[in-house]
This record gives sequence, C-alpha cells and structure tokens, in this order.
Amino acid sequence: MKQLTRRPFRERTTEELVALLGAVATAILAAILISMLYFGRDIFVPVALAILLSFVLAPLVGLLQRIRVPRGLAVITVVILAFSLIFAVGSLLATQLTQLAGDLPRYQSTISEKIQSFRDTKAGRGTLERASDMLKDLGKELDKPKDAPLAGPPASVTASGSPVPLVPVPVEVRQPDPGALESLRTLISPLIHPLATTGIIIIFVIFILLQREDLRNRLIRLAGSSDLQRTTAALDDAASRLSRLFLTQLMLNAAFGGVIGLGLWLIGIPSAILWGILAAALRFVPYIGAAIAAAFPLALAVAVDPGWSMLLWTLALFLVVEPVLGHVIEPMVYGRSTGLSPVAVVASATFWTALWGPIGLVLATPLTVCLVVLGRHVERLEFLDVMFGDRPALSPPEMFYQRMLAADPTEAAEKAEEFLKERSLASYYEEVAVKGLQLAQADAERGALDRERLTSIRDAVSELAADLADQDDRAPTNGNSTTDAEASSVIESVAEDPARENLPVLSKEALPSEWQGEHPVLCVAGRNLIDEAAAIMLAQLSTAHGLAARVEGAEALSTTNIFRLDTTGVVVVCLVYLDASGPAHMRYSVRRLRRKLPTATIILGCWVKDFDPVALESLREGAKADLVATSLGDAVKLCIEATGIKDQRQQALQQEKSATAAA
Repeated sequence: MKQLTRRPFRERTTEELVALLGAVATAILAAILISMLYFGRDIFVPVALAILLSFVLAPLVGLLQRIRVPRGLAVITVVILAFSLIFAVGSLLATQLTQLAGDLPRYQSTISEKIQSFRDTKAGRGTLERASDMLKDLGKELDKPKDAPLAGPPASVTASGSPVPLVPVPVEVRQPDPGALESLRTLISPLIHPLATTGIIIIFVIFILLQREDLRNRLIRLAGSSDLQRTTAALDDAASRLSRLFLTQLMLNAAFGGVIGLGLWLIGIPSAILWGILAAALRFVPYIGAAIAAAFPLALAVAVDPGWSMLLWTLALFLVVEPVLGHVIEPMVYGRSTGLSPVAVVASATFWTALWGPIGLVLATPLTVCLVVLGRHVERLEFLDVMFGDRPALSPPEMFYQRMLAADPTEAAEKAEEFLKERSLASYYEEVAVKGLQLAQADAERGALDRERLTSIRDAVSELAADLADQDDRAPTNGNSTTDAEASSVIESVAEDPARENLPVLSKEALPSEWQGEHPVLCVAGRNLIDEAAAIMLAQLSTAHGLAARVEGAEALSTTNIFRLDTTGVVVVCLVYLDASGPAHMRYSVRRLRRKLPTATIILGCWVKDFDPVALESLREGAKADLVATSLGDAVKLCIEATGIKDQRQQALQQEKSATAAA
C-alpha cells in the first residue's frame, strides 16, 4: 500500500495574509450591502427612483434657470409638473385596467369557439378538447347562482312512510355594519404605503435637485481623489451625460408607447392606451421588455377577434416598430452604446429583480449605468467599470498581443477594420500593434517566450499585414464611425494628426530613375523576430504610399549573411528596433549595411514614444545613421522626402509664385 507523504506546512507571508483578509472583508461588506438593499427596500427603492428622476428633471431645471428663474422656484415648478403628469398617467392606467377587467368575461365565448374549431383536427384533439371542456365547466360554475337551493325532497317522510334524513338549514352569520371609523380605516389602509412611497420620492427629488453641487462635493470627498479639479469636471460631465441619456431614453420609450398604443387602437385591440403605457414602461427592461409588452395585446387579440387577422396585425406592429426604434433611431440619437456589456445587463436585471421585484427589473439598467459612469470617473470605483462596462478588460495593445500569441490574426484584422473607419492604418499600427509588440519584446527579454512562440507571433503579424494589404494609409473621409467598444477606446485616446495621416501616395512613374527598382526600400529587423514583425508593418505602409518595400530578418545582418544580401535597386534601408536598449548593436548593424550599400540612405527606426530629441540625435550619431525616426509614420515620411519629389513640388510652386509676382 502506497504511503501518503504529508507536505510540510508553509507559513504564509504578510502580503498573502493581508490579501486574504482583504478578500474576506470585501465579501463580508458585499453581503452586508446586499442584505441592507433587500431588507431596506422600502427605503432604498424610493431613493433610487428619486435619483433617477432627478437625472431626468435636472436639464429642465437648468433650462428654467437659464431664463432667470430662481433655483428653488424652478425645482418646485418642475417637480409639480412632473408628478402631475405621473398621477394623470396613473389615473388613466387605473381606468383602463378597470374597464378591461369588466370586459374579460365577454371574451370567453370567442376563445371557446376558437378551441372548438380545432377539435376536429388531428393535432389538436387531445389538449385543446380538454381545455374547451375546462372553459365550459368554468363558465357553468361562474353562472351558477350564489344561493342555489340544495336538491332533495322537501318532506321528511316519503310516500312509503320510510323516514328520510332532514336537510340541514343553512345558517348565515352576518357581521354588524362597520362604523364610520372602520370604513375609513378600510379605505385608507391600502393607500398608506403607496402614498408614503410617493411622498419620500417627492422629498428626495426636491432636495437632490436643490443640493446637487453639495452632493457632488461629498461624493468627491468620499472618493478621496487627489486631483480635485479633474474629478469635479469628470463628475459634472458624467452627471450631464446621464441626464441626457435618461431623458432621451424616456422620450424614446414614451414615443414607442405612443406608437404602439395608436397602432393597437387602429387595429381594434381593447384598452389600447393601457398597452401603450405598459409598452413604454417595459421597454426600460433590456432585450425582453418589448417581447413581454407584446404578449398581452397578442393574447387579447386572440380573445377578441373571431378570426386571426387582428393577431397578425398586432404581431406585425411590434415586429416593425421595435427594430426600427432599436436599430435605426436609437443609434442615431445615442451615438454609441450606453456603456454596458450584454452580460452585465442580464446579470444586473437578475440581481435587482431578486432584490426589489418588478420595480428592480425596470430600474436595473439605469442603476447599472450610474454605477459604470461612477467607475469610469472615480478611481476607487474603477472595478465597477471593469465588471459591468462594455470596455474590454484588457487594453487594445494587450488584446493585440494576446491574439498574436493565440495565432489569431483574423480577429485582429476585424478589430483593425473597425479602427480604420475613423483613423489611418499608420495610427492603428503605432497605437495598437507596435505597443502590443513592445509587450512581446518585454516578455522575450525576461525569457517568457521561446523561439517557436516568437516565430508564431511574427507569422501572425505577417498574416495580419496581408489581410490589411488593401487598406489605404489615409484618414477616412466618409464619416462612418465605429460601434466597436475596443476600437472606440483607442480612438478616444488618440488625437488626429493630419500631417502624418495625409502623407502623399507616389506613383511609380513620378519616381526618379534610381527609385524605379522592384523594391527601392529595404526594411531590416534589428535583433529578433519581434523587430521583424515591426519591419513588416513598416514595409506595408511604405508600399501603401507608392514605395515598394521588402523585409529581411535579423539574421541577414550577420557577418556571414550580409554579403549575400540582395540589394538590387535598394535606395533606402530602414533598420527597425522596438527600443533603444542596444546602441552598440545599432552601431555595428549600420556599419555592416554601410559596407554593403555605401550609397544608400540608412534610416534608424527606433519605435520609442516621446524620445528626448537630444538623446535621439546622440543615438543617431553614435550609430552613424543618416536619419532617425521614432514612429512608423515618421519613417514613411522620411522615405517619401528622400525621393525628392516633395522638394520638386515646392520648387515648382515657388517658381509659379515668382512668375505670377513678376507678371
């Protein structure tokens, strides 16, 4: 029998104990907060409703203040108008519900007739027949008089003289008529809770609108931000964006409910106003709200119409209005998405519904949007943006590196095409691809990547460049914008650079004779396969601007291979490095290239962001290179300038101006 060996107990370090205690404390705090939200829902639900209403009403208050209305008066006026509208809609809703409840028994016969029409069909004889019998029995029970006499002979003795048991006499116990106080209590008790909730909401809305700046300052203090100015501006911007978002969403959903209500009225569905209001409210529920709102009118259409035309028209109404609003109008109004991931929407709907019931389902998306906006602007709450936001958890360069590691250039090409809707190819390579390769360079330097993995990354980048070969290196002018969250996060952080994004595309016929070779530009990797991947990007950009380029790996710079290097027609050599950590290697590489190509222009490409100009010039002089570039765009610009075509154009323009002035 194999003897079990007992591992010695390893004592935990202080950092591990602190991390463990922090995790336990976080779990306990989360449990306490969830318990408070559940057991205190009578308080927290009105507060949440008041916060959302304050976001909706804040623009209206600001509008009144801009026309010189005092803040207090503006707040009171807006609140009175808003709750008057809410009460009017509630009264209309109650009236419609009462009318519908009174009309429901009339629809029983229509349903029975439709079920009866299926009885002779082979598929519907089982379940539908039982359903029809059940409805008939239910109708008989409902039509039976309440005080029907019991069956049986009235006499206690039959004609034969045999005794018969006496029928018990029904006894009805009547309560005395309630007094005026009891009647008043019965009338008021169901209204106490709704009225109290409404009063709490009104009070909170008024004070939130009156004390917006004070509440913002307290939130900043709780967040403990060190940059007061930036945090204040960020929260003000977030509050205004949320106000516009919620107000716009309310208006769109109200328009949706109005169109649905009008359409149902034209179709002939009873209580069309009720279903319009319900559709507007349920559309706040993502994904399934419109489907739930459609279920009630569809069921009523089956009950009302003896045929099926009303059902088909109702179904067509929802199938047309919802996609048009959701996929055409909303993207134009909102621009980009609300900032929530689909998983977060479903999870938040489940969470808030479990805590607060149906009202939690309606409030789930607005509350989660508030949490995500706070996470994006308050450092200590950043985890909320990571958990629920639609921004990728990894940065775009990290995701690019991950895709190259997984040998998945196809997905990387799809994301690149989204980026290219608003920026140039050079911007994508510099802001995403090169930074991703720099992450790979860091892993390679610490020994985390072997030769096989490096080769896989190089090959994936080569395939990506081939997939993007038909893309122009120009800023798009068609006005299309991307809806991809990953591409949007990069575009928002990258400023437009017209001088770099609008470099000229040269035609081969306009090039000087020495540039007429097959590949006048040679891109050589500096040290390893990661540098070769960067050289592949530079070669593609150079080719996109009319200067055909080819790529050689780092092994071409060895003493045994440099003399076998094919340099036919080469005018410019770009030596590519992802960093500036090897000045000695750069110097020897330039020296070998100079021996092989004594007349060629050697450009030292060192992709380092914000490189000090003095240090950069010192690096160029130390390496004995002709020119130096710190980005792909700069290297392409230097290659274009090396052709002399730009200078010729400038000289021609100057000569034309001189001739015009002389004339």
